[in-house]
Amino acid sequence: MARTQGSHSDITGPRIRAAAERLFARHGYAAVSMRQIASEVGVQAGALYNYTPDKQSLLSDLMQGHMDDLLAAWRAADRPGPALERLERFTRFHIAFHLERPDAVFIAYMELRNLEPENFRRIEALRRDYEDGLEAILRQGRDEGDVSVPDTKIATLAVIAMLTGVNTWYRAGGRLSATEVADIYWNMVRGAVTLPR
Repeated sequence: MARTQGSHSDITGPRIRAAAERLFARHGYAAVSMRQIASEVGVQAGALYNYTPDKQSLLSDLMQGHMDDLLAAWRAADRPGPALERLERFTRFHIAFHLERPDAVFIAYMELRNLEPENFRRIEALRRDYEDGLEAILRQGRDEGDVSVPDTKIATLAVIAMLTGVNTWYRAGGRLSATEVADIYWNMVRGAVTLPR
């Protein structure tokens, strides 16, 4: 297929993904049309199909990109050490990473229901990889005698839900800095998974 005159795949493709991410986060996947995405980018609707097969592929690619970035960044940030040090690192990492990407986070959590089964399975597997990393830390902490939770899987899901919830209310320039928020959340996470001293 020929590209629209004046378009460049290395420029237009990322612009399409950025526009779709903004629109999906603002209006919801189901309410956004390919025509709206094209209008936001400034191309004809038919030109979008030079960059993505359909709207479902666009949603799936956005989620996959977010999860790939998240997993790569966490693998780079995680280091061997005592479980509580790793858990603090995870807590601070999760908050910082997600606060920088509010639209991607909203889509990753709220639009899972709109993925077709094969895409859902792929994204869910990536989410499990991330969850498994935190659960391994909690198991390590239990083995070291510093973590006391009745079920590491439930604790994993609860911690991630709590940390991701920051995105629903935090605003830069508000009463607390992102670092202060991370300090408070780390104290809450530690209190939730350790025995009182």
